[in-house]
Amino acid sequence: MQVEWYGQSAFRLSTAETTVVIDPFGDMSALTSARGMQWDYPAIDGLDAELLLVTHEHVDHNGVEVVGGDPVTIRSTVGTQESPIGTVVAVSSEHDEAAGTERGHNIIFVFELDGLRVAHFGDFGQSALREEQVAAIGPIDLLIVPVGGGPTAGAEQAAAIVERLSPRWVVPMHYRTSRIGFLETEEDFLERMTHVERLPGSVFDTAELPVEDGPVAVVPAAP
Repeated sequence: MQVEWYGQSAFRLSTAETTVVIDPFGDMSALTSARGMQWDYPAIDGLDAELLLVTHEHVDHNGVEVVGGDPVTIRSTVGTQESPIGTVVAVSSEHDEAAGTERGHNIIFVFELDGLRVAHFGDFGQSALREEQVAAIGPIDLLIVPVGGGPTAGAEQAAAIVERLSPRWVVPMHYRTSRIGFLETEEDFLERMTHVERLPGSVFDTAELPVEDGPVAVVPAAP
């Protein structure tokens, strides 16, 4: 399975037959300029998919208009649903530590692709996973989790999620890079990981990733 990080929480996961896109964004310049924020990730363009997943309705996550190919779209909806890749489990969570009263709800998407079970945590902002969420998520091979703090999980919360789910690989997302001037960096999170693999680019193939005795933090380069 090939994985590409577009920045923030946007990912493409592809096999020879199928492409899944999660939390895409378009041109963010007007919004970030109005708020005085740095956002230098290029707008996603020229991307087609069979399945499009949106974890919540914030503008840096729900740019569905940038994805072509007439994908089946699961947008901010909880439950167990069928899709072009089979069953997708959409687990309810919150974008904050106040039961969603500050920033609303968030979806954790869980699905299998190319024989690997994937969980994308969107803008998970709870202080910790609840036991019923852990049960709904189940065993995971590839975990994609926010680590930058602020409106989402920070390093300590993300590390606790990794420990609880014990994935083979974990990809940090939604953190400060040279492309954005807010959130915390990934460094505090990575210091809590035993195995770290920094990549030279923003695209990688899971078949080429190392497998260790314990989760490997896989860090794509900022696009």
